Amino acid sequence: MNDRVTPPMHALPDGEAELSLVVRLPWEDVARLGQEAGRLASQMQRPVTLDEAVSHRLRSARAAAAHARPSGGSGEQPAAAPAASSGPSVTSLPRLTGTA
Repeated sequence: MNDRVTPPMHALPDGEAELSLVVRLPWEDVARLGQEAGRLASQMQRPVTLDEAVSHRLRSARAAAAHARPSGGSGEQPAAAPAASSGPSVTSLPRLTGTA
């Protein structure tokens, strides 16, 4: 049986939302996330969880993609972000690299 259950979503006071989900990753990706958490902890001078490293990575990838969009030149506003159901799949997320 393949029942779909909507994961709980919580609104946060800062205007963001928190969504809990389970993702199966190869150990190599978990190791890269650990490296990312180490770099982030070094920058922030405090411990960082893998959850926080993933959130930071997704935000920085989204920000980089927004800056990479060519400007329309005619003062057009950027398009709204697509709804979650039509958004990118997990396989299209950028791979973490081991750059230092």
